[in-house]
Amino acid sequence: MSKTMFAVLVATGLLTAPLPKMTQPAFAQADKKAETKADKPKKEPSAGMLAMRERQKKCGAEWKEVKAAGKVEKGMKWPQFWSACNKRLKGA
Repeated sequence: MSKTMFAVLVATGLLTAPLPKMTQPAFAQADKKAETKADKPKKEPSAGMLAMRERQKKCGAEWKEVKAAGKVEKGMKWPQFWSACNKRLKGA
């Protein structure tokens, strides 16, 4: 069998192969997901979560002050600062 004949047979097979059945278009699925998320009532944050958010705001304000003053330790980034600040505020 020649290469040309083989190519023709492969192309014919690809053209006549059944396509997978699509259930819904992607945009319809996205709308369906958006509806189900909107239907769920929002869960109120716990007391611990509210306290954590408050500590994070305080530490964020401290971080901005320290960084603007140029007093940040060499190599320290926000995650390390947040960890130390969070421990300090939890202990207070």
